[in-house]
Amino acid sequence: MNKTELIALVADKAGSTQVQAEAIINAFAEVVTETLAERKEKVVVTGFGTFEVRNRVARKGKNPRTGEEIVVPAQKTPAFKAGKLLKDAVK
Repeated sequence: MNKTELIALVADKAGSTQVQAEAIINAFAEVVTETLAERKEKVVVTGFGTFEVRNRVARKGKNPRTGEEIVVPAQKTPAFKAGKLLKDAVK
């Protein structure tokens, strides 16, 4: 499912227009992004899941072209952990 299909389904479920549904989905994505990037906080949607930032430690790797050993720097990465209701619905 792509974003356009998601917007159409949300609009249908909510009984609203696709323009309104798109604005809501875009606002949700923006709020989650800002909260993770700027405020450094988790976003918990009870029953659905948790969005958070995880720290990845620096590690050794290999350049696939040359075989040379390189250091992959530490970085922060966004992560999503599914909630119980979502896990149960998928089973």
